[in-house]
Amino acid sequence: MSKVGAPRGRTCSRTIRSVALITTGVLALPALASCSSGDERSEVPAAAQDVGPAERDRIADGGTLRWAVDTVPTTLNTFQADADATTSRVAGAVLPSLFTLDKTGRPQRNPDYLESAKIVEREPKQVVLYKLNQQAVWSDGRELGAPDFVAQWRALSGKDSAYWTARNAGYERIQKIERGADDLEVRVTFNKPYADWRGLFSPLYPKDVMGAPNSFNDGARNKLKATAGPFQLKELDREDRQVTLVRNPRWWGARPKLDSIVLSAVSRDKRAAALADGTLDLAEIDSPVAERIKKAAHEKGGAGSGPQSGTGPASASGSASAAASPSAENDSDDQKAEAAQASRKKADEAIAKYTKEQKGLRAYVVRKSLEPAFTQLALNGETGPLADERVRRAVARALDRQKLAEAVLKPLGLPANPPGSHLALAGQQAYADSSDALGEQNTQEAQGLLADAGWTPGGPLKKDDGTKAGSEADADKKKDKEKTKAEEEDGTKKDKEGDTESGSGSGPESASDGASGSPSGSPSASASESGSESDSEGASDEGAYIVGDNKPGRGAPVSGTGARVMAPAHGTAFQRAVLTGRTEPLNDSDVSAQDRQPGGGGMAGAYAPSGTAAPSSASASASTSASASTSASASASTSASASALPGPLAKDGKPLTLRFVLPSGSGSEQLRTVGEKIARMLDRIGIRTEITKVADANYFKDHIASGDYDLALYSWPATAYPATDGRPIYAKPVPASDGSLLVEQNYTRVGTDHINQLFDQAASELDEKAARDLLRQADARIWAAAGSIPLYQRPQLVAAKPSVANAGAFAFASPRYEDIGFKNTAKSGPQNPGKSAQPEKSAKAEKSADPEKSPQADKTEEADQTRKPEAAESESDE
Repeated sequence: MSKVGAPRGRTCSRTIRSVALITTGVLALPALASCSSGDERSEVPAAAQDVGPAERDRIADGGTLRWAVDTVPTTLNTFQADADATTSRVAGAVLPSLFTLDKTGRPQRNPDYLESAKIVEREPKQVVLYKLNQQAVWSDGRELGAPDFVAQWRALSGKDSAYWTARNAGYERIQKIERGADDLEVRVTFNKPYADWRGLFSPLYPKDVMGAPNSFNDGARNKLKATAGPFQLKELDREDRQVTLVRNPRWWGARPKLDSIVLSAVSRDKRAAALADGTLDLAEIDSPVAERIKKAAHEKGGAGSGPQSGTGPASASGSASAAASPSAENDSDDQKAEAAQASRKKADEAIAKYTKEQKGLRAYVVRKSLEPAFTQLALNGETGPLADERVRRAVARALDRQKLAEAVLKPLGLPANPPGSHLALAGQQAYADSSDALGEQNTQEAQGLLADAGWTPGGPLKKDDGTKAGSEADADKKKDKEKTKAEEEDGTKKDKEGDTESGSGSGPESASDGASGSPSGSPSASASESGSESDSEGASDEGAYIVGDNKPGRGAPVSGTGARVMAPAHGTAFQRAVLTGRTEPLNDSDVSAQDRQPGGGGMAGAYAPSGTAAPSSASASASTSASASTSASASASTSASASALPGPLAKDGKPLTLRFVLPSGSGSEQLRTVGEKIARMLDRIGIRTEITKVADANYFKDHIASGDYDLALYSWPATAYPATDGRPIYAKPVPASDGSLLVEQNYTRVGTDHINQLFDQAASELDEKAARDLLRQADARIWAAAGSIPLYQRPQLVAAKPSVANAGAFAFASPRYEDIGFKNTAKSGPQNPGKSAQPEKSAKAEKSADPEKSPQADKTEEADQTRKPEAAESESDE
C-alpha cells in the first residue's frame, strides 16, 4: 500500500513549463560515476526558441493580444493546490519575479526588481542580501520591502498548518529575514545552507495576501488588490471564460507595447476552429493542427484542396456510408436512398467546413521548439516482477530510445536526441549524459538479465488462477477495468478499454493512430457529431501527462485499496496530469523486422516473435505476403537470440506479463502509439505486455499516483533547481507512520539511500561546480536503478499571427511581457480587450506574411544566447 505525497508543510518542488509562461520559482525547470564533470556547458545545444523576435522600436504601440489558455484559473495564488498553468501565466505578467530564466534555463537576476542579490556570508550561517530596485512599487503605491519577504516566508515555511499551501521548497530552511542598511535591503539568513536560494520569492506576493491565513487561503483566489508587474489584472470573467490584463500605470520599467492581453480559455478540440475564425492571435496547438496550418500555407486557390489521401472528401463520404451499412441489408430501397443522400450531405458539409477553416488557417504560422519537459517510461518497482532491479534493467535495455525519439520528433523537424539525464535537458548548464550507467539497447544482455532473475522461456505454467505476474490483485484489476470502461468518453472501438498483448497496434487502435492526421485535418473528422468533431485536437496538451510539483493541501483522495493518496490536484500547474504533445501519427517503418507482426494471422493487437509458426494461408492471404516474407527473413538474420525464444518467459508457473496503462482519449494517439512500439520492443526479449486503456480524467490520479500500473508513460518538466526539485521525484520512498509508503512524487517507487544522500548534499552545496558533480552522480544512480527511462523531449508547437512579436515557443526562457506586441509592418489584433477580430480582415492584413519563414526567425539570436547569462552571473553569484 502506498501513500502519495507529503504532509502539508513538507518540502515540495518547483518546476518549469515555459509554454505556460511561468516565471522563476513557480515554474520551472558513482561504484557509478557521472560521465562528465567540470564547469563546461552541455555540448549538445538546446533547440532555439521560436518567438518571432523583434526589437522594441519595431513593435507597434497598442493593441490587444488574444492568447488561448486551457482553463480559467480557480485561484490566482500560485502556492495553492488548485493553481494551474493560467494562474502562473497571470502571475508572470502581474507579480514580481526576482529571477527569471534565460534561453538555457539558467536563473538570472531581474533588474526590474533587483539591483543585486548575492551570498554575503557563508559562516556560521548562509546570508543572502537582496538590494531592491528603488523604483519598485506595488500598484497601491507602497514600496516592495522586507515586510513582503517576511510574510511570504511565514506563510510558506510549513510551520503554520492554517495556511493551505501546496509547496514550500526552501522556505523551511530560512531562519530569519530582516531589514538591511535601509528599506531597500533585505537580509535572509538560512539555518541550513541552500544552493537553490534564487528560486525563492518568485513570484512575490504583497504582505496583504501572505500576512494571514484567511487572506492567503481566500484573498487572492479571484482578485489581486495589489500587483507589481508590467500588467495588472482588470477582470477575471468565469462566465465568458476570459482573463483580461491591462497596462500597469505604476510600472517603472519599459512601457508594455500592448494595451492589454486577453487570456481566453479554449479547449484543445476547439482551437483549430477558433484560429480559423480569427478569434485568437496565439495558441499552443497539437501537431495535427500544425500540419493543417502548414498545408493551408501551400494550398493554391483555396477551394477543392482537401486533406491527403485517406482524409479527404472520399474518406468523409466513405465514413458516412459505412456508418449506415450495418443495417443496410434490412432497409428498403427508399431507406437506402435516404441514408445515401444523408451521407452525401454530411460529407459535403464536412468538405465545406474544412475548406473554410483552411482559408482561415492561412493567417497563421507555426512556431516550434522543444518544450522543457521529457516523456519517460515509468516502471513501478513496488511489487511484482519490476520490484527486481534486473527485470527493470532488462526492460530498459530492450528499448531503442533513439528510434522512439525520432518517431516523435523527426516528422516535426525537431532535434531527436533522447535525453541523457533525468535532472537537466540538453543546453542546460547541469546537463550531462549519464545513461551509460544503464547501458545502450542490447537484446542479448536484456535476455541475460531476465534469465539471471529466473525468468526462463517455455517454462511450465500453472493453471490460470486469474493472477498475472504484473498484477498483484486481480479482483481489483477487474473492477478497475469495469470502472474505466464505464468512464470512456465514447463507445467507439478506438476508445474502448481493452487488453492488447504486446500492443502491436494492428487492432482497433491502429486504425485511428495510423491515419495521416485524419482525426484533425479531415472532413471525415469534421463530419462527426458536435463535441467530437476533431478527435486529434480533443484533449488538453496532447496525450501524455506532464507532472509538476504542486501537491494538494486538503481533500486528498483515497485509493481503492484504502491508502490515502495525496495526489496532485486536478488542474494544478505543475502537479496536474496534462497531455503530452502529439506529433504526426507514427508508422512502423522504424521498427525492426523482427518486431513487425508477421503475415495477417493472429488476433488483433498481437504478433508472434520470430520463430513462431506462420499463420494459415487463409489468414496470410489477407496481408502483404511479400512484406511478411521479408520481415521473417530479416528477423532470422538480425536477431538469433530473439528467434531462439520458444515462447513467453515464465517463473514459478506464471508468465512474465506487465500491465501497461495508457490513456484512451482522442488526444492520446501519440502516447498509445509510442506505448505499442515499446510493447513490441519488449516482446523481443520475451516480455508480454497487457495494454489497458483508461479514461484520460482518471489516468494520473487513479493509476500513476496510486501505483496501479506496471508500465506507464508521462512527462516531467525540466527545472532550473534540480537539487531541490529532483529529490521528491527520485528519492527512495520511506514508510509513513501508519505503515504505508510515503512516495512524495516518486511514482515509480524506485530509489536508494545513496540517491537521497546525493540530493541532500547537492542542495546544501554552495559551490556550483561541486553541486553539479553531485547531481551528475545522483543521475547516474537513477539511471542504474531503472525506474524511469527518459525517451524524448516534448515538442512545443504554437500557432501565431505572423505579426505577433516576441511570443510563441519560448523553450526554456521566461517571456518578457512588456516586449510582446504586434510588428509595425503588419499590425493586427483588436484594439478593444475581449473583442474578436473579423477573420476576413485578419487574413487580408496578413496575406503577404511568409508563413514558412517564422519558425526559423530566431536562428540569428542562437549564437549569442550564452553571452548575456555570463554577463549577469557576476551580479547574481558571489
